[in-house]
Amino acid sequence: MFSYCSDPSVLEGLTWLSCYMTTGKHLTAYWSFVTVLVLLAITAPTALVFGFGGAVAARSRIAPLRWFGKGYIAVVRGVPDIAFFLFFVIALDQAFEWMRHKALCPDWTDPIRQGNDFVVCQAAKLPLSSSPQWVHEVYGFALAVLTFAIVFGAFAANVLFGAMRAVPKGQIETAEAYGMTPRQTFWRVLVPQMWVYALPGLSNLWMVLIKATPLLFLLGVEDIVYWARELGGIKTSRFTDYPHGDWRLWYFLALLVFYLAFTKLSEVVLARWTKKLSHGQATLGEMA
Repeated sequence: MFSYCSDPSVLEGLTWLSCYMTTGKHLTAYWSFVTVLVLLAITAPTALVFGFGGAVAARSRIAPLRWFGKGYIAVVRGVPDIAFFLFFVIALDQAFEWMRHKALCPDWTDPIRQGNDFVVCQAAKLPLSSSPQWVHEVYGFALAVLTFAIVFGAFAANVLFGAMRAVPKGQIETAEAYGMTPRQTFWRVLVPQMWVYALPGLSNLWMVLIKATPLLFLLGVEDIVYWARELGGIKTSRFTDYPHGDWRLWYFLALLVFYLAFTKLSEVVLARWTKKLSHGQATLGEMA
């Protein structure tokens, strides 16, 4: 990156370090921090949408919808995250390719399942082999977001379901006494009131989501943990211009500082939101 980095073999001290920390791989590693933040920024509201839908379904008066909502919460929460990530991404990818295969290659006669192989026509593959690299990366990232959203949406649904039940029934009955329809009572009374009860649980879920981002490597995304392990490993002069010993400890210490700082910032922001939402409300926490 710098002009004096043309010959790393003659560099020493901070000059060597400045060149080492600005190599192409390190610049890519820095962007992986942005990848994690973008994942959180997209996944959190998406998971909240899944969670809200699951909670509404779980308390529905329509039996099949209620069974679906409670089944979604129970099944996804009961499966270990790693097992779900390893299975679901493959299943989701194959489901997309199977639908495209049926639509784009109706004359295909060979079986799709051939032993352990899943074989579809070239036009049905996602993404296409001729697609640029950024398409492959965006597709993998989208699968990661969807998987994270479904997993954490189940936990959010459980939190929101409990928060809805925590809203005093007297407020619901009062709204009905004033002539509000069930829909109006739900959107104007229940939903605004439930957030003060849901926020503590959602705050914990946000922290868990932050800590779960290292699982991105299971989904084929080159995240910050991948780069810490890749860059921190032993490098010899045979394979790199900047040879060094095993520096993984220092790279993972940097990740430790990043996660601690980010969670602390999250705690401050969430505490302010909780205070703002609970202002003027006689919650159990305020009366204690």
